[in-house]
Amino acid sequence: MTGATTRTALAGAFALALALAGCAGGSDRPAPGESGAGVRGPVTVLAAASLTESFHRLGDEFEAAHPGTTVTFSFAGSSALATQVNQGAPADVFAAASPATMRPVTDAGNAAGEPTTFARNQLVIAVPKGNPGGIGTLADLTRPGVKVALCAEQVPCGAAARTALDAAGVALTPVTLESDVKGALAKVRLGEVDAALVYRTDASAAASQVDAVEFPESARAVNDYPIVVLRQAGNPTAARAFVAYVLSDRGRAALTAAGFQPPRA
Repeated sequence: MTGATTRTALAGAFALALALAGCAGGSDRPAPGESGAGVRGPVTVLAAASLTESFHRLGDEFEAAHPGTTVTFSFAGSSALATQVNQGAPADVFAAASPATMRPVTDAGNAAGEPTTFARNQLVIAVPKGNPGGIGTLADLTRPGVKVALCAEQVPCGAAARTALDAAGVALTPVTLESDVKGALAKVRLGEVDAALVYRTDASAAASQVDAVEFPESARAVNDYPIVVLRQAGNPTAARAFVAYVLSDRGRAALTAAGFQPPRA
């Protein structure tokens, strides 16, 4: 038995491959409040792109706590994932980056219960390492020659960016609109733009390549992240256990370490 399982990231594909149940080594026990009884087999999780790093960590921990499980993720923009769920994509859990992108799933009756908010996230301005353009405010993004990437407004990071820009009274024309926050961040990392509005957690994950510039208007555009077991879940027992793990103290610690804020009390 190997101590690590192979994870397949499917990046928004409609046909999601379910991994065969593996056996994870280690002697970790389930987190408090969880029961390992009957938790076996594959779990497919559709999750917002901004959850990539933290959910990979949680997936590894969950597999160690529940030997015999295999977690497979598909990360993409929340609106695209919601569409996939409503079109019948095989999945057990959906974690979105905003209540607005969760709502189509619940309205269609495809959630098994009410979603639970498990984290919050806030925007920063991502700039190349060292901030060569001297970007310090949203208004600086409108300077002549400054190229900016934003997320498309139908995805949560784009909607949050629009709220923050409106709060600052800044009219900004981006050179590109990306389908998820990772796409916007990649434009900075590749040197194709001078700045991008991304989540604090994504800038933190790429801290070796980008700097994060905080701005006050981001407080007006904080996103709540809901999670839910799906009605068509093929493995509802393991799906419920995964959601419980995300909501547990261990899950909260992993999310906080990644830069997420706790949900409002």
